[in-house]
Amino acid sequence: MVQERGWPGEFVSETAQRSLASLPLFAGLDAQELRSLEQHARWRHFKPGERILESGSDSRDVFFMLQGSASAVNYSFSGREVAFATFNAGEFFGELSALDAQPRSASVVATEECQLATLPGEVFLDLLRRRVEVTFKVFQHLAAMVRASTVRIMELSTLAAAARVYSELLRMSKPDAAVAGLWIVRPLPPLREIASHASTTRETVTRALSQLYPTGLMRRKGRNLFITDRARLEVLIQQLQMTGGQKT
Repeated sequence: MVQERGWPGEFVSETAQRSLASLPLFAGLDAQELRSLEQHARWRHFKPGERILESGSDSRDVFFMLQGSASAVNYSFSGREVAFATFNAGEFFGELSALDAQPRSASVVATEECQLATLPGEVFLDLLRRRVEVTFKVFQHLAAMVRASTVRIMELSTLAAAARVYSELLRMSKPDAAVAGLWIVRPLPPLREIASHASTTRETVTRALSQLYPTGLMRRKGRNLFITDRARLEVLIQQLQMTGGQKT
């Protein structure tokens, strides 16, 4: 692998699979159009903690996550990291700068080992002009971003820090396929990462989790966190919202 000047991360080796076919955004495109896009793509590899995008940069490329995950982050004046989006396999990011030609509004950092493809902004825009079904999926994606931002702004304004931690864990959780009614966060991210998403401190996350373990609402097994009663946890969040609490 070689390092490209001006770019973080590494090239994916020639023997690695270079395909956009697994991405939901491109479902419906025929093989010829996919091959045309792939000819314009750059294939990248990032290790956990590596910066994929830098806030304020003028790049216009759009990024497509083939494997792994990454977080969009910014930093407060005090230096606290605030994460406000997570990108998993099959998702994309960086489209805002391609659409409005403005500098990047956030940094993106790999949280797991990542394989990504990037397309030049002009190639992405040309695709949107030609294929209305792809454009509509991008509109849906942007609408989901606005809704998620609205929820997070409301939580930051109204919820105590512990309640924000619990809300973040609910968002991360998925139904456990093996046990009905059980929800799982697999794997539980580092506490620092949870704190960044909940706009609080690692110590607050530790304290919030330790308060719930004795109740049985959450339990830890290996690297996974299980939520045993999602409805009760949602009620607890509402109660914390009503009673207030320290906003750490």
